[in-house]
Amino acid sequence: MSESRRLEDEAVGFADNREPRCPCILLLDVSGSMSGAPIKALNDGLRIFRDDLNKDGLTKKRVEVAIVTFESEVEVVQDFVTADKFQPPTLEVGGLTYMGKGINKALDILQARKASYKANAISYYRPWIFMITDGSPSDNEVVDRAAQRIRDEEARKKVAFFAVGVEEAANMTRLSQIVVRPPMKLTGLNFEEMFLWLSGSMSGVSNSQLDEQVPLEPPGWGSV
Repeated sequence: MSESRRLEDEAVGFADNREPRCPCILLLDVSGSMSGAPIKALNDGLRIFRDDLNKDGLTKKRVEVAIVTFESEVEVVQDFVTADKFQPPTLEVGGLTYMGKGINKALDILQARKASYKANAISYYRPWIFMITDGSPSDNEVVDRAAQRIRDEEARKKVAFFAVGVEEAANMTRLSQIVVRPPMKLTGLNFEEMFLWLSGSMSGVSNSQLDEQVPLEPPGWGSV
């Protein structure tokens, strides 16, 4: 699709739905170590996330979901769409854990989306990036630079960046060096409860006033 066609389609979409947007990027580790039960539970969780977001009429018009996956390659497998148009992909695994490249891509597409909001006079809530990983980054120098971008964006209240570690292989110490907020350790493969919490949080934010501080429910699906 050409850039002019993409911008035209965006403008039409925003004209049809003038609600403020609540963007949420799912930044997902699909490296080889996620094979088997973890990737199945993650795929099941994405469908639960979609279904729960669509239970509320306002949430499904305001929450926008994008998905960026990382392994040896980084891919935007779902560009931003409102929850009512979100169709979860079936993710497959393979490769190394290029987390730094993934973080940079997520921040880049978020910056571009904010520019689209501004160009179309659409207001928006503070965006969320929700990263899920079961390992340790393979691109440590890139991760260190990406971590500085996270710190800068968090300090300016431009993003809320969350990290979740899966299974025993997740390097929680390394994650704590990358993100500002304390990373969470998922209990087992409890993706269902995690995505229900995320959906509930997105619904709470999207039903609030733009400058309102919304308290989040304690995440019963994991621990710090």
